[in-house]
Amino acid sequence: MALGQWLTLLNSVMCILLLVVLSIIAPALANEAKIAEPQLKEAGLEYVGSEACVDCHQEAVTAWQGSHHDMAMRHADTESVLGDFDNQTVDFNGKPNRFYRQGEEYWVNIQGPDGQWHDYKISYTFGWQPLQQYMVALDDGRVQLIPFAWDTRAAEQGGQRWFHLYPETTPSDEFYWTNAGQNWNFMCADCHSTNLQKHYDPQSNTYATTWSEINVSCEACHGPASQHLTLAQQAKTESEFDPLFTSNKHYGFERDLSRAVEEWVYQEGHTSLQPKAIEQTDQVQTCAQCHSRRTQLNETEDHVKGSFFDKYRLSLITPELYHHDGQIFDEDYVYGSFLQSAMAQKGVTCTNCHDPHSAKLKVPEQAVCLQCHIASEYTPEKHTFHQANSEASQCTTCHMPETTYMQVDPRRDHSWHVPRPDLSQHINTPNVCTSCHQDQTDQWASQQVAKWFPDSQYRNQQHFSVAFYAGAIGHRGAPDALAYSAQDASLSDIIRASALERMAGNTGKNTLVALARAVKHDSELIRLGAIAGSAGYAFSDRWQILEPLLDDPVLSIRAEAAAALVSGYPQMTQQQRKAIATPLDQYIEIQNFNADRGFGRTNLANVYRDLGKTEQAIATYQQAIEIEPYFENSYANLADVYRAQGSDTKALETLKAGINAQPKSSALPYSAGLTLLRMGKEKQATQYLKQAAELAVRNPQYWYVYGLALEKWDVVAASKALNTAYQVGGNPQHLYAECEVLARNYQQGAVALTFAQCRQRLAKVAPPEVVAQLDAMIRP
Repeated sequence: MALGQWLTLLNSVMCILLLVVLSIIAPALANEAKIAEPQLKEAGLEYVGSEACVDCHQEAVTAWQGSHHDMAMRHADTESVLGDFDNQTVDFNGKPNRFYRQGEEYWVNIQGPDGQWHDYKISYTFGWQPLQQYMVALDDGRVQLIPFAWDTRAAEQGGQRWFHLYPETTPSDEFYWTNAGQNWNFMCADCHSTNLQKHYDPQSNTYATTWSEINVSCEACHGPASQHLTLAQQAKTESEFDPLFTSNKHYGFERDLSRAVEEWVYQEGHTSLQPKAIEQTDQVQTCAQCHSRRTQLNETEDHVKGSFFDKYRLSLITPELYHHDGQIFDEDYVYGSFLQSAMAQKGVTCTNCHDPHSAKLKVPEQAVCLQCHIASEYTPEKHTFHQANSEASQCTTCHMPETTYMQVDPRRDHSWHVPRPDLSQHINTPNVCTSCHQDQTDQWASQQVAKWFPDSQYRNQQHFSVAFYAGAIGHRGAPDALAYSAQDASLSDIIRASALERMAGNTGKNTLVALARAVKHDSELIRLGAIAGSAGYAFSDRWQILEPLLDDPVLSIRAEAAAALVSGYPQMTQQQRKAIATPLDQYIEIQNFNADRGFGRTNLANVYRDLGKTEQAIATYQQAIEIEPYFENSYANLADVYRAQGSDTKALETLKAGINAQPKSSALPYSAGLTLLRMGKEKQATQYLKQAAELAVRNPQYWYVYGLALEKWDVVAASKALNTAYQVGGNPQHLYAECEVLARNYQQGAVALTFAQCRQRLAKVAPPEVVAQLDAMIRP
């Protein structure tokens, strides 16, 4: 028999043996909690598991083993658990919490949602450095992260201890450990396991989540490896390994994970090397799946070969996540910061700095930067002006400051901002100078930087952060400033998109020009930002602005455009309703995918409301409240429906129920106060408005409305509330309102003195004719 025939026969025998083995072990695998058979991710491509990679890629596998990706999630066993479960008792708020073992199992006795202490089995570990979290699998398929974490740092660093991650949370908080904010299936699973399928059943409100591998394995980044494996086996058999592989694009993988720039060259006049060429690569979008703050839209689209926004909706530079200058505030997981940077524009990708398998820096920290930045130009004498080799002289200290999350986990800002203490003086953004020199002022730091860099292009540069800050405080110049930032081609696309998003409510000429240009822009980020930015326009005008986006090639854009326009459904022509139908259906599909969260069902109910399906809307709002009773928007929107039906009584009952379910909400008592004002119950209204203002202490609108409502009962208290609105927001209209209330109720004594003080402050920020109007109000 010829050698080729023997090999064919051998392959057949091996296949039969493999099938026999699988028939024996398949039932056991099926019973393994949360483990799924490899699923088809793309047509013709299957997940094969990291074990298939070991023989050929030993070096990469060795680097990956023990990495953050490898340890992203594990079954709880002696190899994975780092915490002390040796019958340890940890007191929290005066109550004991116990960590112990039952044979080979790990258990905790902690407080449940009913306020009582219960025993929970630990099923999985989550991460490993500088802390490790632990997860409990519940009967309804939910996997929840317990509130205690193990500090894995060395004892001399304060580690080797149990600590409570969210000590201020209560059962009504989203991030209470049994609530949605700590639910692995929705919040974490897509990034911590490979080939994740959520499998949420909206009817039973249960999960049957599956994965191919429990952690972040090879195929999480490279994609399904079946074709790659087939080609490798075929190449070995035919003794043509290299030619066969190189003839197939990406060696059988769909993704190109190479660097965008392979060669950096010196150019006259630059202090850093420049890219010789920037090639298209899938690397950054692949990493962005997990290293971004985003909402998942589906499990069917390809965020790598297609648009990232076909599968995920990236959060822009919002006040909740970032400071006004783009520095990180809340966790953004890198991508949103990176997109702001000059590095991103120059073609830098993740693996220019990080080893892709270990995720560690490729070379020591200083050497990473000096791959491109010419060492002779960045000496202490020329650039850092701090002692060489000191912490203060490191590149990352000034350009990648750390923010610590989860109490012990410092994360670096990947926007590589130039320190701007001159901006901090005016808009209260942090800067690395005074964060280190805490005994000094921003003015001192600004003067020092000016002394070191007298010719810097960054000094006194017009900066988008001023526009963002102006928008946040309601400054009258903000609309134009935001419109100019949105059209500034020197800014990154994510900053321009965020400027557009922050224009919501504005309707000036420059706003319209910025929006008209944005909807036609090549950048999907900029087109996306235009949708929220058009919110101030009446339906007919908004339709003309957004109609081109209804057939946009990117799912996020066309779906959000449809959602933005559907509120005008009763006014639409038949042609408009036809144009919106398909993208609106896609928006509904996205909300159905997220029906395990209150926001998903509330968004769905909003669509039903706008389509005139009122009863279906009410039922869906109620379902949202049932699955996530602490989500305030569901109550507020349901109350709006009742109000539109003419039932303020039902609206108020709904809002009160929401206040009881979510006592930390400021929006619900604010809405309740407005409802009571409409019902003529002014005294009760002021109590709710006061509650709203005190809960949202930095919300000028709440203080403003509360102050106006108080005028009838207590002029001095009204003046104080309106003054607080001005102090919090800096809007001169709120200061004018305070002076106007005092003028309307002018009398000698305390009110007259307060009016005089108010008038004096107003004269500094308002035109003389405005002050004259107030004076006319108090003349006999």
